[in-house]
Amino acid sequence: MHVAIAGNIGAGKTTLTKLLAKHFNWEAQLEDVVDNPYLDDFYNQMERWSFNLQVYFLNSRFRQVAQIKESGKDIIQDRTIYEDAHIFAPNLHAMGLMTNRDFENYKSLFDLMESFVDGPDLLIYLRSSISNLVAQIHKRGRDYENSISIDYLSRLNERYEAFIQGYTKGKLLIIDVDNLDFVAKPEDLGSIINRIDAEINGLF
Repeated sequence: MHVAIAGNIGAGKTTLTKLLAKHFNWEAQLEDVVDNPYLDDFYNQMERWSFNLQVYFLNSRFRQVAQIKESGKDIIQDRTIYEDAHIFAPNLHAMGLMTNRDFENYKSLFDLMESFVDGPDLLIYLRSSISNLVAQIHKRGRDYENSISIDYLSRLNERYEAFIQGYTKGKLLIIDVDNLDFVAKPEDLGSIINRIDAEINGLF
């Protein structure tokens, strides 16, 4: 079983990944934020470091997917390889923060990798308003995220919605997280778990 959680910056992916891993006894594959050597530089100088950062994430997530396939374990993954290629990289390109040359190079690399990748059995999309994302980003207080603009988050949200509408890789579960607090309220986490159970067992 390969479950993945998708969503914008601050939507609660990592927190929910950990909670669901604990509940279902799945192994968690988390995004490489702490050891990422490009994040600080990227948020300080996006145009200079956008290609480097995106290739780093692409490599990291392709490696994750390969490990998931080989392990034969039940895995829950924090963010997918598709989000980098369909949301983050095209957004940087559209904003003029990644050159045409770099973007074409990146896309070519992703297309090759995608031919070796299977989609997750279930994709869980955490849908969030911009105000909720901003509140969550401020709450966790990562220094390098202080410079993220509302415009940047809005553009990402638009691309997430377009990506989800056209998603065909497998089962999809959309969760609106604005009015949920799955950390403090067990009933909110319970409702999410029930919906996941229904998807996994094919009960719609």
